[in-house]
Amino acid sequence: MANVITLGRVVLLFVSIALLYSGAYALALLATLLLLVVFASDAIDGIVARRRGSATVFGAVFDIAGDRVVENALWIVFADLGAIGVWAPLLVMTRGFLVDAVRSVALGAGRTPFGEKTMQRSAVTRFLTASRFMRALYGVAKLVAFTFLTGLIATRTPGERSDPLTRLYEQETFLVAGWFAVYLTLALTIVRGLPVLIDALPYLRSAEEVRTHEPLP
Repeated sequence: MANVITLGRVVLLFVSIALLYSGAYALALLATLLLLVVFASDAIDGIVARRRGSATVFGAVFDIAGDRVVENALWIVFADLGAIGVWAPLLVMTRGFLVDAVRSVALGAGRTPFGEKTMQRSAVTRFLTASRFMRALYGVAKLVAFTFLTGLIATRTPGERSDPLTRLYEQETFLVAGWFAVYLTLALTIVRGLPVLIDALPYLRSAEEVRTHEPLP
C-alpha cells in the first residue's frame, strides 16, 4: 500500500508540472493545490508502512527514489520557468547523486538508509537525517518553499488580475518569508547530506578492499 502511495505521488507530481506549463492562471493554482497533496502523501506512505508492518528494504529505497524524483523535477521546473537560478537544481541533483551512490554501496554491505540495519554510524547523522524534528523541519520547509515558488509562477502567468493571491505576492514580508523557506530548504538539503557521505566512508573503504583483493580474471 505504501509503495502504491509513493507511485501515486510521482504521477500526481507530473500532472502538477503539466498544469504549471499550461500558462493558465487557474490551472497553475490547481497545480499548487495538487503539490500540497504530493507533499502530504510523503508523510502518509511512511506511516502506512509502519502501521501495517510492511516496511521493507525495497520500500525504503523506493520511497527515497520517489522523493528524489519529486524534488529534482520541481527544482528543474522552477529553474526552467525562471523562478530560481539553474544553480539550485544542479546543487540538489549533485547532492542526491552522491548520497544515493554511497547508500548503494552500503546497501551492498547489508545496510539500509534507515531502520534496524541503518548505515548511520553517528548520533549527528541520525539527528540530521532521521530525527522527527529534522524530518519535520525539512518537510515543512520544502512544503512552504515549493508552494511559494509554484504560486510565484502562477502570479507571473499573462493576464490582469486583482485577487488575494496576487496581492499577497506584492507584500514584501510575504516574499521575504517565502524566499527564506526556499534557501532554508536548499541549506538543509546540503546539511543533511554531508554526514551521510562521511558515515559512508567505512563502507566505501571496505568495498575498495574487496575489489583490490579479488583475483584477476
